[in-house]
Amino acid sequence: MKNTDVVVSLVVVAIVLLMVLPIPDSLLDFFQILNLSLSMVILFSTMYVRSALELSSFPTLLLIVTLFRLGLNVASTRLILLEGPKFQGKVIRTFGEFVVKGDYVVGLIIFVILVIIQFIVITRGAERIAEVAARFTLDAMPGKQMSVDADLSSGLITEEEARRRREEIRREADFYGAMDGASKFVRGDAIASIIIVFVNIVGGLVIGVLKHRMTIAEAAQEYVILTVGDGLATQIPALLVSTATGVIVSRAASKENLGKDIVSELSKESKVIMLTGAVLVFLGLFTPMPFFSALIGGTLMFLALYGSRLAPKEEYAGARVTEKPKGPILTTPEEVAEVLQSDTVEVEIGYGLIPLADPSQGGDLLDRITSIRKQIAFELGVVISPIRVRDSVLLKPNEYSVRIRGSEVARYELMPNRLLAINPGGVMERIPGIPTREPAFNLEAYWIEEWRKEEAQQKGYTVVDAPTVFATHLSEILRRHAHELLGFREFDLLMEGLKERFPKLVEDLVPSVLKPSEVKKVLQRLLREGVSIRNLPTIFEVLLEAAERSKDIDYLVESVRKGLKRQIISPLKAEDGKVHAVALEHELERRLIEAVKEVGEERELILNPEVSKSLMNNVSKSLEGLMRKGYQPVVVCSSSLRPYLSRYITRVVPGIHVISYDEIPEEYTLQIEGVVRL
Repeated sequence: MKNTDVVVSLVVVAIVLLMVLPIPDSLLDFFQILNLSLSMVILFSTMYVRSALELSSFPTLLLIVTLFRLGLNVASTRLILLEGPKFQGKVIRTFGEFVVKGDYVVGLIIFVILVIIQFIVITRGAERIAEVAARFTLDAMPGKQMSVDADLSSGLITEEEARRRREEIRREADFYGAMDGASKFVRGDAIASIIIVFVNIVGGLVIGVLKHRMTIAEAAQEYVILTVGDGLATQIPALLVSTATGVIVSRAASKENLGKDIVSELSKESKVIMLTGAVLVFLGLFTPMPFFSALIGGTLMFLALYGSRLAPKEEYAGARVTEKPKGPILTTPEEVAEVLQSDTVEVEIGYGLIPLADPSQGGDLLDRITSIRKQIAFELGVVISPIRVRDSVLLKPNEYSVRIRGSEVARYELMPNRLLAINPGGVMERIPGIPTREPAFNLEAYWIEEWRKEEAQQKGYTVVDAPTVFATHLSEILRRHAHELLGFREFDLLMEGLKERFPKLVEDLVPSVLKPSEVKKVLQRLLREGVSIRNLPTIFEVLLEAAERSKDIDYLVESVRKGLKRQIISPLKAEDGKVHAVALEHELERRLIEAVKEVGEERELILNPEVSKSLMNNVSKSLEGLMRKGYQPVVVCSSSLRPYLSRYITRVVPGIHVISYDEIPEEYTLQIEGVVRL
């Protein structure tokens, strides 16, 4: 329809003029019937939408309808008070004389009840849902945007699809934000209706007694019944619109229209209908309840029995299947692929944690995982394949498990309804709660009630919610196991990404100088020691030069570390601009170099138990003094010993940085804080 925007604009202006210009009784009847019709159209429309965005104009429509209803209130009030007994508005008189039988006391009671239902039950509930939906939608918006960016960068979606998704995310946030404010219109309308009715009653009594010389009883009978009729005529449409508001903001997890969802979900389990029918039959036959309750119960039992026979049979996990397979099993590549372990990282959750992962219930676990993948990619340069999240009946309800290449690496139990108060190390005062250990860093912690949050923070605890505990734990797991996450699939993604910008560099190195497996092994060694491989062009340039001299993996890794020395040493620099470390005694370093032996195709530091124990104790004591001064735990040694000492120490005490003298940039100052001796 052409020029609809002009029509809508004129309608809004006409609604405002309705409050000022007098109208005849018949036109008032037309507008009130139109108001009732519009309210029903709005209500029915909300029942048939699958997504709230299908009615994205609802907040503005709510404002216009509320304004229209208030305009009718003003117009009807003017006519009732001016015409009094001569008022001929049929809609208002129908509600006043037919609906409540002309009894204005009953009419007032019905009006008050309707206002209470609308104001306290429906409007307040819809307002709360809109407020929570707006908050969660806005909080989840950055994660959803990053998820779209990640899918776009990995090639799963096109630029056009990414643009469409971003626009949908923005519209969804705008809609729920607008609904949070628009729901206040409905609440204000309910309050205004109460005030208008009582002002009309008082004004009608005064006009009837003073102007028309009526008694108080006659004035009450005439004006109060008209006022009540007017109130009911506007309150019924208001109740319909407020119900529509509740429907539109509460339909977050719907797949079909409201009618189909309700019927399919309530009739899914026939036993429920059967038990309900049996109870009604019992009440109708053996209690003074009306007999038709037994008839209703019998009808429900018949429908449940009839429906269960028509319902398709479903097979569940663990059920015995009698149908024979149509052909041999595991004979095609597709069938074999289904049973192979294909996911690099998997997260299994108990059924109690499903709401945290379900966006329809406000859960943002999937968005957090997407954000973590992107964060790891920016920090370490590893592009992790999409992480599969699924529920498991083998876990406790609030437990989750993290698997890397099919093997479990961590498991922890959350308490979704509590907060975790973590002792960062210096808090001596205990807080009431359930004692536990924080999973990422094994710190002392307590699960506390939400109302104790401020108390815990004042005592020095770090307080986080359950999803944040999970996200932090998963981030640390992925960092510690980054070298395992770099498989051939992830390595190919890095190679293809580098080819886009440096094709000649990749062609010169792989496979003419180094095999892909050798390059991957170098990158894995770097990740094992926490060195980011994001600066892949520099790494390839160093490898291209170093491989001309030797293709030994340890030598290549050390060469790359020297090429990345500023990147490696910069985080270890203290506030005074120096790198504080403990060094090895010259004699001890010589003995350790002699203890490096060939083990298969690699070299390892081999020490007898007594020497190993003494070495680790002395290193720990020296690093403890270093950390007590507020410095990073750093051990410095020669480059010929560094890779073997690093693997030996970090295998027992992770988190220690082992660097060589050659890795310290010229502009950095090395300060030895202690010497390790045997």
